Amino acid sequence: MSISNTLVIQSHRSPLPYPWIQRCLASVSQWCVLNGYEYRFIGNELFDCLPPALNDRCHLPTVVASDLARLLTLHDALNKGYETVVWLDADFLIFNFSEFAIPDQPYALGREVWVQNDKNDKLKVYKKIHNAFLMFRRGNSFLRFYAETAERLLLLNQGAMPPQFIGPKLLSALHNVAQLPVMETAGMLSPMVIQDVIHTRGPALDLFLQHSVQDLAGANLCVSSCESNDVSEREMELLIDALVGGALTNN
Repeated sequence: MSISNTLVIQSHRSPLPYPWIQRCLASVSQWCVLNGYEYRFIGNELFDCLPPALNDRCHLPTVVASDLARLLTLHDALNKGYETVVWLDADFLIFNFSEFAIPDQPYALGREVWVQNDKNDKLKVYKKIHNAFLMFRRGNSFLRFYAETAERLLLLNQGAMPPQFIGPKLLSALHNVAQLPVMETAGMLSPMVIQDVIHTRGPALDLFLQHSVQDLAGANLCVSSCESNDVSEREMELLIDALVGGALTNN
């Protein structure tokens, strides 16, 4: 069977909760066309690959189930013959196509530079790893380990399960020990940074840029910011306009 060397996968339930997410999906689809990548969007069938034992015993929150299901889906795609597989969350916007380039690494993860107020109401940066962008090449040593570790932790867990349990929390812990490959141009924007981008400049954005290794070419816009009412739907539309217009740059 002749297939594209690279497969890019996105997933979300239908219908989409906010119209602006369609603009994010369209940006990824267009990026795939420009680069000759195969693009696949899937719905709730994403969860069909989850082991029955997890569904029976763990009652996984949807976000946690998605974090494992994406790994199993990507692993399956590599087994079916793809050389490279990429996952991008549905609320991930690519706004600089020429600079959003898959790195020459066996695998790569996204960069999170999260800016928010600390308990003393002072701005603080939390630099982590995120899984809104994932890239794995055939023969990489990390994907199987990550998926097996995530599944084992879910089966062993006896207490409360935070939404980022096997996503950013686990990845950031592993990164702190092993310095995992990171695609610095695949970022994430906190509500405070979003507000500053919309308004051209501000202390949260300044701090974000200061702690970012490279200019972003794409970013997870965090639909949870809309769900928590930290950012309105209209502000998300303005944010996308600003990002596409080149607002987020150190220059």
